[in-house]
Amino acid sequence: MKKTFLYLLLLPLGLFSCKDDETTTPEPGPAATKELSGDISTDVTLDASTEYKLTGSLLVVNGGKLRIPAGTVIKAEKGFNKYILVEQGGQIFVNGTADKPVRITSAAASPAQGDWGGLIINGKAKLSGPAGKVTTSTTEVNPAVIYGGDNNNDNSGVIEYLILEYTGAKSSADIEHNGLTLNGVGSGTKIENVYIPYGADDAIEFFGGSVNVKNLLVVDSDDDMFDVTQGWSGTLDNAYGVWKAGYTSTESDPRGAELDGNLDGNTPGDVNQSDFIFKNITIVNESTFEMQDAVKVRRGAKATITNLLVKGTTATDLIDMTDGKGNGNSGTVIEYKNDGMTVKQEVKNPDNANIKANSAITGANTSVFGWTGYKF
Repeated sequence: MKKTFLYLLLLPLGLFSCKDDETTTPEPGPAATKELSGDISTDVTLDASTEYKLTGSLLVVNGGKLRIPAGTVIKAEKGFNKYILVEQGGQIFVNGTADKPVRITSAAASPAQGDWGGLIINGKAKLSGPAGKVTTSTTEVNPAVIYGGDNNNDNSGVIEYLILEYTGAKSSADIEHNGLTLNGVGSGTKIENVYIPYGADDAIEFFGGSVNVKNLLVVDSDDDMFDVTQGWSGTLDNAYGVWKAGYTSTESDPRGAELDGNLDGNTPGDVNQSDFIFKNITIVNESTFEMQDAVKVRRGAKATITNLLVKGTTATDLIDMTDGKGNGNSGTVIEYKNDGMTVKQEVKNPDNANIKANSAITGANTSVFGWTGYKF
Protein backbone atom coordinates (compact mmCIF):
# COMPACT_ATOMS: atom_id res chain seq x y z
CA MET A 1 0.00 0.00 0.00
CA LYS A 2 1.29 3.43 -0.90
CA LYS A 3 1.66 6.07 1.75
CA THR A 4 -0.34 9.27 1.69
CA PHE A 5 1.61 12.13 0.17
CA LEU A 6 0.70 15.55 1.50
CA TYR A 7 3.71 17.60 0.51
CA LEU A 8 4.07 20.97 2.21
CA LEU A 9 5.57 23.67 0.02
CA LEU A 10 5.78 26.84 2.05
CA LEU A 11 8.34 29.08 3.62
CA PRO A 12 8.31 29.10 7.43
CA LEU A 13 6.88 32.21 8.95
CA GLY A 14 9.69 32.20 11.52
CA LEU A 15 9.83 32.74 15.24
CA PHE A 16 10.91 36.11 16.46
CA SER A 17 12.82 36.77 19.67
CA CYS A 18 13.00 40.34 20.88
CA LYS A 19 13.82 42.41 23.92
CA ASP A 20 11.05 43.54 26.25
CA ASP A 21 11.22 47.10 24.91
CA GLU A 22 11.01 46.09 21.26
CA THR A 23 7.84 45.68 19.23
CA THR A 24 8.09 43.49 16.17
CA THR A 25 5.31 42.83 13.67
CA PRO A 26 6.30 39.95 11.41
CA GLU A 27 5.43 40.17 7.75
CA PRO A 28 2.69 37.74 6.69
CA GLY A 29 4.09 34.62 5.03
CA PRO A 30 3.09 33.18 1.70
CA ALA A 31 0.03 30.98 1.38
CA ALA A 32 0.69 27.30 1.94
CA THR A 33 0.46 24.84 -0.93
CA LYS A 34 0.24 21.09 -0.50
CA GLU A 35 0.34 18.35 -3.09
CA LEU A 36 -2.15 15.51 -2.93
CA SER A 37 -1.68 12.00 -4.31
CA GLY A 38 -1.41 8.41 -3.13
CA ASP A 39 -3.51 6.51 -0.58
CA ILE A 40 -5.38 7.77 2.46
CA SER A 41 -5.81 4.94 4.96
CA THR A 42 -6.28 6.99 8.16
CA ASP A 43 -8.46 9.94 9.18
CA VAL A 44 -7.13 12.98 7.27
CA THR A 45 -8.54 16.52 7.50
CA LEU A 46 -7.48 19.16 4.98
CA ASP A 47 -6.92 22.81 5.93
CA ALA A 48 -9.16 25.40 4.27
CA SER A 49 -6.40 28.02 4.53
CA THR A 50 -4.15 25.89 2.33
CA GLU A 51 -4.40 25.60 -1.43
CA TYR A 52 -4.04 22.00 -2.54
CA LYS A 53 -2.71 20.67 -5.83
CA LEU A 54 -3.85 17.25 -7.04
CA THR A 55 -0.73 15.83 -8.71
CA GLY A 56 -1.86 12.22 -9.15
CA SER A 57 -4.65 9.85 -8.23
CA LEU A 58 -5.79 10.20 -4.63
CA LEU A 59 -7.39 7.03 -3.24
CA VAL A 60 -9.32 6.90 0.02
CA VAL A 61 -8.90 3.20 0.77
CA ASN A 62 -10.75 0.87 3.14
CA GLY A 63 -10.80 2.44 6.61
CA GLY A 64 -9.61 5.83 5.38
CA LYS A 65 -11.50 9.07 5.85
CA LEU A 66 -10.95 12.28 3.90
CA ARG A 67 -12.47 15.40 5.46
CA ILE A 68 -12.60 18.58 3.38
CA PRO A 69 -13.72 21.68 5.33
CA ALA A 70 -15.77 24.59 3.99
CA GLY A 71 -13.89 26.92 1.66
CA THR A 72 -11.18 24.44 0.66
CA VAL A 73 -9.84 24.72 -2.90
CA ILE A 74 -8.15 21.81 -4.67
CA LYS A 75 -6.59 22.42 -8.10
CA ALA A 76 -5.86 19.38 -10.22
CA GLU A 77 -3.01 19.16 -12.68
CA LYS A 78 -4.06 18.15 -16.18
CA GLY A 79 -4.23 14.46 -16.95
CA PHE A 80 -6.27 11.27 -16.90
CA ASN A 81 -4.66 10.04 -13.66
CA LYS A 82 -5.58 13.16 -11.70
CA TYR A 83 -8.71 12.10 -9.83
CA ILE A 84 -10.10 11.36 -6.36
CA LEU A 85 -11.44 7.85 -5.76
CA VAL A 86 -13.15 6.73 -2.57
CA GLU A 87 -12.87 2.95 -2.42
CA GLN A 88 -15.22 0.52 -0.70
CA GLY A 89 -14.93 1.03 3.05
CA GLY A 90 -13.43 4.50 2.63
CA GLN A 91 -15.37 7.68 3.32
CA ILE A 92 -15.30 11.29 2.15
CA PHE A 93 -16.76 14.24 4.04
CA VAL A 94 -17.10 17.38 1.93
CA ASN A 95 -18.29 19.92 4.48
CA GLY A 96 -18.93 22.96 2.31
CA THR A 97 -21.49 25.63 3.07
CA ALA A 98 -23.49 28.01 0.89
CA ASP A 99 -21.08 30.83 1.80
CA LYS A 100 -17.96 28.69 1.55
CA PRO A 101 -18.38 25.78 -0.87
CA VAL A 102 -15.58 23.30 -1.50
CA ARG A 103 -14.15 23.74 -5.01
CA ILE A 104 -12.21 21.11 -6.95
CA THR A 105 -11.08 22.51 -10.26
CA SER A 106 -8.36 22.59 -12.91
CA ALA A 107 -4.94 24.04 -12.15
CA ALA A 108 -4.46 25.01 -15.83
CA ALA A 109 -3.94 28.66 -16.68
CA SER A 110 -6.70 28.32 -19.27
CA PRO A 111 -8.96 25.58 -17.87
CA ALA A 112 -11.12 23.50 -20.20
CA GLN A 113 -13.41 20.49 -20.26
CA GLY A 114 -11.54 17.25 -19.63
CA ASP A 115 -8.55 18.76 -17.84
CA TRP A 116 -8.67 16.29 -14.94
CA GLY A 117 -10.57 13.21 -13.84
CA GLY A 118 -13.27 13.96 -11.30
CA LEU A 119 -14.65 12.45 -8.11
CA ILE A 120 -15.48 8.73 -7.97
CA ILE A 121 -17.15 7.01 -5.03
CA ASN A 122 -17.34 3.21 -4.78
CA GLY A 123 -19.80 1.58 -2.41
CA LYS A 124 -21.16 -1.83 -1.49
CA ALA A 125 -24.76 -1.43 -2.64
CA LYS A 126 -26.56 -3.65 -5.15
CA LEU A 127 -25.98 -3.73 -8.90
CA SER A 128 -28.03 -5.37 -11.60
CA GLY A 129 -26.89 -8.94 -12.22
CA PRO A 130 -27.82 -12.63 -12.32
CA ALA A 131 -30.51 -13.88 -9.94
CA GLY A 132 -29.18 -15.34 -6.71
CA LYS A 133 -25.76 -13.78 -7.06
CA VAL A 134 -24.12 -10.83 -5.28
CA THR A 135 -22.81 -8.75 -8.16
CA THR A 136 -19.65 -6.65 -8.14
CA SER A 137 -17.95 -4.76 -10.91
CA THR A 138 -14.65 -2.98 -11.61
CA THR A 139 -14.07 0.75 -11.84
CA GLU A 140 -13.85 1.94 -15.44
CA VAL A 141 -10.83 4.18 -14.88
CA ASN A 142 -9.08 1.81 -12.45
CA PRO A 143 -9.98 -1.87 -13.01
CA ALA A 144 -8.10 -2.93 -9.87
CA VAL A 145 -10.79 -1.33 -7.71
CA ILE A 146 -14.20 -3.01 -7.29
CA TYR A 147 -17.64 -1.75 -6.35
CA GLY A 148 -21.04 -3.26 -5.64
CA GLY A 149 -22.34 -5.87 -3.22
CA ASP A 150 -25.50 -6.38 -1.19
CA ASN A 151 -25.56 -3.51 1.34
CA ASN A 152 -27.96 -0.86 0.07
CA ASN A 153 -27.51 1.10 3.32
CA ASP A 154 -23.75 1.44 2.83
CA ASN A 155 -22.32 4.80 3.92
CA SER A 156 -19.50 6.40 1.92
CA GLY A 157 -19.74 9.74 3.74
CA VAL A 158 -21.29 13.17 3.18
CA ILE A 159 -21.02 15.67 0.33
CA GLU A 160 -22.50 19.14 0.79
CA TYR A 161 -21.88 22.30 -1.27
CA LEU A 162 -19.32 21.01 -3.73
CA ILE A 163 -18.17 22.47 -7.07
CA LEU A 164 -16.55 20.10 -9.58
CA GLU A 165 -15.17 22.00 -12.59
CA TYR A 166 -13.47 20.99 -15.88
CA THR A 167 -13.69 17.26 -15.24
CA GLY A 168 -13.88 14.35 -17.67
CA ALA A 169 -10.32 13.51 -18.70
CA LYS A 170 -10.10 10.35 -20.80
CA SER A 171 -7.55 7.81 -21.98
CA SER A 172 -9.73 6.59 -24.86
CA ALA A 173 -13.27 6.91 -26.18
CA ASP A 174 -14.29 3.99 -23.93
CA ILE A 175 -12.36 4.91 -20.78
CA GLU A 176 -13.20 8.36 -19.51
CA HIS A 177 -14.12 10.15 -16.33
CA ASN A 178 -17.36 11.88 -15.44
CA GLY A 179 -17.74 14.82 -13.09
CA LEU A 180 -19.23 12.76 -10.24
CA THR A 181 -19.27 8.97 -10.63
CA LEU A 182 -21.31 6.99 -8.10
CA ASN A 183 -20.46 3.29 -8.29
CA GLY A 184 -22.69 1.10 -6.15
CA VAL A 185 -23.03 3.87 -3.57
CA GLY A 186 -25.46 3.16 -0.73
CA SER A 187 -28.31 5.22 0.68
CA GLY A 188 -26.37 5.86 3.90
CA THR A 189 -24.33 8.37 1.88
CA LYS A 190 -25.60 11.96 1.86
CA ILE A 191 -25.11 14.05 -1.30
CA GLU A 192 -26.72 17.49 -1.52
CA ASN A 193 -25.95 20.80 -3.23
CA VAL A 194 -23.51 19.94 -6.01
CA TYR A 195 -22.53 22.13 -8.99
CA ILE A 196 -20.84 20.51 -12.01
CA PRO A 197 -19.98 23.00 -14.79
CA TYR A 198 -17.94 22.52 -17.96
CA GLY A 199 -17.20 18.81 -17.72
CA ALA A 200 -16.45 16.31 -20.46
CA ASP A 201 -18.44 13.07 -20.71
CA ASP A 202 -21.37 12.94 -18.24
CA ALA A 203 -21.82 15.38 -15.40
CA ILE A 204 -23.09 12.67 -13.04
CA GLU A 205 -23.46 8.94 -13.57
CA PHE A 206 -25.06 6.39 -11.27
CA PHE A 207 -23.66 2.87 -11.72
CA GLY A 208 -26.12 0.90 -9.61
CA GLY A 209 -26.46 1.52 -5.90
CA SER A 210 -29.20 3.22 -3.94
CA VAL A 211 -27.75 6.66 -3.12
CA ASN A 212 -29.99 9.73 -3.24
CA VAL A 213 -28.85 13.09 -4.62
CA LYS A 214 -30.57 16.43 -3.98
CA ASN A 215 -30.05 19.91 -5.49
CA LEU A 216 -27.78 19.29 -8.48
CA LEU A 217 -26.86 21.95 -11.06
CA VAL A 218 -25.16 20.93 -14.33
CA VAL A 219 -23.88 23.43 -16.93
CA ASP A 220 -22.50 22.51 -20.39
CA SER A 221 -21.72 18.83 -19.91
CA ASP A 222 -20.07 17.50 -23.07
CA ASP A 223 -22.23 14.35 -22.99
CA ASP A 224 -25.25 13.56 -20.81
CA MET A 225 -26.35 15.78 -17.96
CA PHE A 226 -27.75 12.87 -15.92
CA ASP A 227 -26.81 9.24 -16.61
CA VAL A 228 -28.14 6.07 -14.97
CA THR A 229 -27.11 2.45 -15.49
CA GLN A 230 -26.46 -0.94 -13.85
CA GLY A 231 -29.41 -1.02 -11.47
CA TRP A 232 -29.57 2.30 -9.65
CA SER A 233 -32.53 2.48 -7.25
CA GLY A 234 -32.28 5.92 -5.60
CA THR A 235 -33.84 9.35 -6.05
CA LEU A 236 -32.58 12.46 -7.83
CA ASP A 237 -34.49 15.41 -6.39
CA ASN A 238 -34.30 18.97 -7.74
CA ALA A 239 -31.83 18.90 -10.61
CA TYR A 240 -31.28 21.52 -13.32
CA GLY A 241 -29.23 20.85 -16.43
CA VAL A 242 -28.49 23.43 -19.13
CA TRP A 243 -26.55 23.83 -22.35
CA LYS A 244 -25.84 27.53 -22.73
CA ALA A 245 -25.81 29.56 -25.95
CA GLY A 246 -22.72 28.66 -27.97
CA TYR A 247 -22.56 25.12 -26.57
CA THR A 248 -21.30 22.31 -28.79
CA SER A 249 -20.38 18.69 -28.09
CA THR A 250 -17.70 16.24 -29.15
CA GLU A 251 -20.04 13.32 -28.43
CA SER A 252 -22.29 11.56 -30.96
CA ASP A 253 -25.46 11.39 -28.85
CA PRO A 254 -25.47 13.82 -25.89
CA ARG A 255 -28.71 13.83 -23.93
CA GLY A 256 -30.39 15.51 -21.03
CA ALA A 257 -30.94 12.18 -19.28
CA GLU A 258 -29.75 8.74 -20.44
CA LEU A 259 -31.37 6.09 -18.28
CA ASP A 260 -30.36 2.42 -18.63
CA GLY A 261 -31.47 -0.62 -16.65
CA ASN A 262 -28.34 -2.77 -17.04
CA LEU A 263 -24.75 -2.02 -17.98
CA ASP A 264 -24.51 -1.18 -21.70
CA GLY A 265 -27.66 -3.20 -22.40
CA ASN A 266 -25.60 -6.38 -22.57
CA THR A 267 -27.42 -8.37 -19.84
CA PRO A 268 -31.17 -7.86 -20.37
CA GLY A 269 -31.99 -10.84 -18.14
CA ASP A 270 -30.53 -9.19 -15.01
CA VAL A 271 -32.49 -8.81 -11.81
CA ASN A 272 -32.27 -5.56 -9.82
CA GLN A 273 -32.31 -3.41 -12.95
CA SER A 274 -32.58 0.36 -12.54
CA ASP A 275 -35.83 1.37 -10.83
CA PHE A 276 -35.50 4.94 -9.62
CA ILE A 277 -37.15 8.31 -9.06
CA PHE A 278 -36.42 11.64 -10.75
CA LYS A 279 -38.46 14.52 -9.38
CA ASN A 280 -38.38 18.29 -9.84
CA ILE A 281 -36.15 18.22 -12.91
CA THR A 282 -35.43 20.89 -15.54
CA ILE A 283 -33.56 20.21 -18.80
CA VAL A 284 -32.69 23.22 -20.96
CA ASN A 285 -31.02 23.65 -24.34
CA GLU A 286 -30.20 27.31 -25.07
CA SER A 287 -27.79 26.46 -27.89
CA THR A 288 -28.21 25.69 -31.59
CA PHE A 289 -26.71 22.21 -31.05
CA GLU A 290 -29.47 19.60 -31.32
CA MET A 291 -29.92 17.47 -28.22
CA GLN A 292 -30.27 13.77 -29.06
CA ASP A 293 -33.10 13.20 -26.57
CA ALA A 294 -34.18 15.24 -23.60
CA VAL A 295 -34.92 11.95 -21.79
CA LYS A 296 -34.01 8.45 -22.99
CA VAL A 297 -35.34 5.50 -20.94
CA ARG A 298 -34.02 2.21 -22.28
CA ARG A 299 -32.51 -1.23 -21.71
CA GLY A 300 -34.93 -2.35 -19.04
CA ALA A 301 -34.88 0.80 -16.91
CA LYS A 302 -38.01 1.63 -14.94
CA ALA A 303 -38.24 5.35 -14.23
CA THR A 304 -40.68 7.36 -12.16
CA ILE A 305 -40.22 10.97 -13.31
CA THR A 306 -42.44 13.72 -11.94
CA ASN A 307 -42.41 17.49 -12.40
CA LEU A 308 -40.14 17.32 -15.46
CA LEU A 309 -39.79 20.59 -17.39
CA VAL A 310 -38.04 20.62 -20.77
CA LYS A 311 -37.43 23.89 -22.57
CA GLY A 312 -35.20 25.73 -24.99
CA THR A 313 -34.30 25.20 -28.64
CA THR A 314 -34.17 21.71 -30.17
CA ALA A 315 -33.96 17.99 -29.50
CA THR A 316 -34.45 15.00 -31.76
CA ASP A 317 -37.02 13.52 -29.36
CA LEU A 318 -38.37 14.84 -26.10
CA ILE A 319 -38.94 11.43 -24.44
CA ASP A 320 -37.76 8.21 -26.09
CA MET A 321 -38.50 4.77 -24.60
CA THR A 322 -36.88 2.78 -27.45
CA ASP A 323 -33.47 1.20 -27.99
CA GLY A 324 -31.91 -1.53 -30.10
CA LYS A 325 -30.72 -3.32 -26.94
CA GLY A 326 -34.12 -3.17 -25.26
CA ASN A 327 -36.82 -0.62 -24.61
CA GLY A 328 -37.50 1.03 -21.29
CA ASN A 329 -39.68 -0.84 -18.80
CA SER A 330 -43.38 -0.39 -19.54
CA GLY A 331 -43.97 0.35 -15.84
CA THR A 332 -42.25 3.72 -16.35
CA VAL A 333 -44.26 6.79 -15.28
CA ILE A 334 -43.37 10.24 -16.64
CA GLU A 335 -45.24 13.50 -16.14
CA TYR A 336 -43.72 16.37 -18.12
CA LYS A 337 -44.12 19.76 -19.76
CA ASN A 338 -42.55 20.81 -23.05
CA ASP A 339 -42.05 24.55 -22.78
CA GLY A 340 -41.36 25.41 -26.41
CA MET A 341 -38.64 22.93 -27.39
CA THR A 342 -38.81 21.94 -31.07
CA VAL A 343 -38.59 18.15 -31.53
CA LYS A 344 -39.05 15.69 -34.37
CA GLN A 345 -41.16 13.48 -32.12
CA GLU A 346 -42.40 14.42 -28.67
CA VAL A 347 -42.83 10.89 -27.23
CA LYS A 348 -41.71 7.47 -28.49
CA ASN A 349 -43.61 4.98 -26.35
CA PRO A 350 -44.31 1.68 -28.16
CA ASP A 351 -44.94 -0.31 -24.97
CA ASN A 352 -47.55 2.10 -23.58
CA ALA A 353 -45.76 3.33 -20.49
CA ASN A 354 -47.67 5.94 -18.47
CA ILE A 355 -46.37 9.14 -20.06
CA LYS A 356 -48.45 12.30 -20.02
CA ALA A 357 -48.08 16.04 -20.42
CA ASN A 358 -49.12 18.45 -17.68
CA SER A 359 -49.14 22.20 -18.31
CA ALA A 360 -48.93 22.97 -14.58
CA ILE A 361 -45.41 21.57 -14.20
CA THR A 362 -42.71 23.97 -12.96
CA GLY A 363 -39.52 21.86 -12.85
CA ALA A 364 -36.59 22.44 -10.53
CA ASN A 365 -36.53 25.08 -7.81
CA THR A 366 -33.64 27.28 -8.97
CA SER A 367 -33.60 29.46 -5.85
CA VAL A 368 -31.58 26.83 -3.99
CA PHE A 369 -28.67 27.29 -6.44
CA GLY A 370 -27.91 30.88 -5.47
CA TRP A 371 -24.68 29.77 -3.77
CA THR A 372 -23.21 28.72 -7.16
CA GLY A 373 -23.33 32.23 -8.64
CA TYR A 374 -24.94 30.87 -11.81
CA LYS A 375 -27.36 33.34 -13.43
CA PHE A 376 -30.60 31.73 -14.57
